[in-house]
Formats: sequence, C-alpha cells, structure tokens
Amino acid sequence: MHIGILGGTGPAGSALAARLASIGYHVVIGSRSKYRAMEACDGMIVKWPDLEGMLTYGDNPAAADCEVVIIATPWDSAATTAQEHKEALAGKVVVSMANALVRVGHEFQPLVPPRGSVAAHVQAAVPNCRVVAAFHHLPATELGHLGEPIDSDVLICGDDLDAVKTVSAIVTKIPGCRPLDAGELSNATAIEAFTAVLLQLNVRYKTRVAPKLTGIKRDPRAVS
Repeated sequence: MHIGILGGTGPAGSALAARLASIGYHVVIGSRSKYRAMEACDGMIVKWPDLEGMLTYGDNPAAADCEVVIIATPWDSAATTAQEHKEALAGKVVVSMANALVRVGHEFQPLVPPRGSVAAHVQAAVPNCRVVAAFHHLPATELGHLGEPIDSDVLICGDDLDAVKTVSAIVTKIPGCRPLDAGELSNATAIEAFTAVLLQLNVRYKTRVAPKLTGIKRDPRAVS
C-alpha cells in the first residue's frame, strides 16, 4: 500500500511518515513545494538509512495519487487542501488528523470549526471521499522514536466501515498502538477537543501523555 501525506513536512506529518515507512508502507511526503518535501525526505533518510526505498517525496498532487491519503496540514487549511485535490482523492480513504486548538494564557482550548470538527469540515469539502478521523493523540516526538513502541490507543471514527477497517489495519502494525472504533464521524468533535486536555496534562506534569483505555475485553481490531 502507498500512503500519501499532504502537508507532510511538519513535525506530526513527518514523524508519522517515518513511522509508517518503518513498518513497511511506501510513503510519499507531500508539500506545496516539492523541494521542501525533498529536503524533509532526505533529512529523514540521513537519520534513518533503512527508510530509503520506502520513503519518497513529491508535491501534494503526488501524495494525493496514493491509495490512502493523510492530511497533516494545520487544521485551518485541511479542508481547503483536500478540496484542491478533490478529483485525485475521489473514492479514497482520507485521514484527518488535525486538532483545532488555541492557547489562551497557560491553557489550551478547543475551537469549533465549521461542521463541528476538522474531520467533518474535510468530509464536506470532499464529499466523494471516505473521511476517517484518526492519529489525533499520538505525540510527534514518540512517533519519531522508531525503535520504540508507542503505548497508546488510537481512536478512529468514520461513516464508512471499510475505511475505518483500512485505517485500523494500519494502526495495528504500529508497535504498541491499539485501534479503537469510536463510532461515526460526528464523534470527531469530541476526539479533537480532547487533545486540549492531553496537551494541558503535558504542560502540568512535564511529560507527553497518550490515551490508554481500560475495560475493553474483545479484540478491538475486529470491527463489526
């Protein structure tokens, strides 16, 4: 499977690209500037030589041509970026991972984007795509520690069951991560907003937290 990352040169997008390449996916780092993507890709391959051949670069249209596409742009440009490539994205699984947040003084506060969440705003911009919300709570620093597992649940929601299964299968391959089906795309509102709580905990306890839920007995990967 080839996975494209639109806006993949930022901290979260590049760390996720490296992690996905390290577990066997061919990843295309996309950017508005092909040369910026090239610099990011070359830097990662220098750091992790084993990723050569699994990690490539291109502009955003090149990333949008992949089978699964992740939008890693800032939240306020996620829907616009998706709409710019709506023809290439038609029918594909598109993952929204952005959180609409603002820092007010010492506190992080969630914002309410159009449609209630970034993911819903993306879905409205590209109605022919199968949008899934995922990867909101994985710390970028830990994603970039390729030799270490990430002890975290990944909350996934979407209106297309096959799309949710596809993203769940990707998450399952990330060491330490457990995919959890969190329901329909409307639940992205709560998932995105919860990131403000996690960031506040990071500040207060000087750490990097990730969610881990208890009480789920059956295999959460068996999406039904």
